[in-house]
Amino acid sequence: MKRIHWSFWGLLLALTGLWLLADTLWPAQPGLFAMRRGWVQYSGVLAMAMMSVAMVLAVRPVWLERHLDGLDKMYRLHKWLGIGALVLAAVHWLWAKGAKWAVDWGWLQRPQRGPRAEFTGLEGLLRGWRPAAEGLGEWAFYAAVVLIVLALIHRFPYRLFAKTHKLLAVAYLVLVFHTAVLTKIDYWAQPVGWVQAVLLVAGTVSAVIVLLGRIGARRTAHGTIESLERFPTLHMLETTLLLDERWAGHQPGQFAFLTSSAAEGAHPYTIASAWNPQDRRISFVTKALGDHTGTLHERLRVGDRVKIEGPYGHFTFEGDAPQQIWIGAGIGITPFIARMKHLAQAGARGPTVVDLFHPTAAIDPAALQKLQANARAAGVRLHLLVDGQDERLTGERLRQMVPGWKNASVWFCGPAGFGQALRADLTAQGLPDDAFHQELFQMR
Repeated sequence: MKRIHWSFWGLLLALTGLWLLADTLWPAQPGLFAMRRGWVQYSGVLAMAMMSVAMVLAVRPVWLERHLDGLDKMYRLHKWLGIGALVLAAVHWLWAKGAKWAVDWGWLQRPQRGPRAEFTGLEGLLRGWRPAAEGLGEWAFYAAVVLIVLALIHRFPYRLFAKTHKLLAVAYLVLVFHTAVLTKIDYWAQPVGWVQAVLLVAGTVSAVIVLLGRIGARRTAHGTIESLERFPTLHMLETTLLLDERWAGHQPGQFAFLTSSAAEGAHPYTIASAWNPQDRRISFVTKALGDHTGTLHERLRVGDRVKIEGPYGHFTFEGDAPQQIWIGAGIGITPFIARMKHLAQAGARGPTVVDLFHPTAAIDPAALQKLQANARAAGVRLHLLVDGQDERLTGERLRQMVPGWKNASVWFCGPAGFGQALRADLTAQGLPDDAFHQELFQMR
């Protein structure tokens, strides 16, 4: 999480510093209108920078994963940048419109303007486009507000979110035109302008990729459903696919985007199997958590063709700690199943000692039998904790059950609040912060 915190605030502070080299928020001339010019430019530069980086992250650039600790963290940064851009764009809009409203309402008097200068060349052309850029930018801002707010409402259906969120690329392209025309022309000859130009170009290319439906095109394969196994007590479904040659393999703990219906679009699922290039089979375990996953067992059929994009994620159990502690709560057990299958393969190497804690609300005999068999084959110590039967897992209880916890790396996948509570407890008792790894499997 530290990386995305630094990325967010680093972008904000870096752009602020570059902007202050080119302009000031406190002009020498008195009056609200003199101050308004600076604040409009400043808020506009920051809002478009955040939106541009968010647009780049939307195309799932693999080269950034290692720097931001996985696509799940990148999407969290994408969300923060979208919220930050929304707030700054609102500030920009209020500065641009507020002073005009104050004049119309008789609260302020507009300062007298001198003779209008004549502009030629590029500056003259840009000034001629200003009315169009202002009008289009205003409507694009209203559209972006609606689309970002919809994305933040979790009750808004995922299939509709996927379609409406794509329209942000259109709003962004309109705002690029708005920015290019209305940015103070002196900025383009200074570092703040150079950085803004790079971000606008990168964001524009990314927006085109989104609109053409080319996200992850180079990492897309196809597969055929070979088997479907339901675990009714857990409301889970295990789906096994046979993949074509385009799938280059994956590491345990990674996830992929699966498309079984063009109308529904791609959904992310953690991979629940190790990779064997001779076998070319891959499994996913999904839980009925919404309209889509709740009806998968009714809609999927053996023999169906599906599209798979990936793999993504850095929840891959790396590190040289001699001991690992895994916590897979509920459906969060999935990456650990894949890792156990990997460790059971001939020649696979891992830590000397692994303790797997699996808090669950219910038990399905068939699923439990599989989990226990995977743990035995991998040499993993399994601790099953059933709600209502066993004591709740806390940091204190974990420390009692695993005496060497301070020398271990901890890998958590499950409800975010549960993970944060365990992290806070363990790090307060001496676990290094970078030894706690948490999957943020929430893509909106």
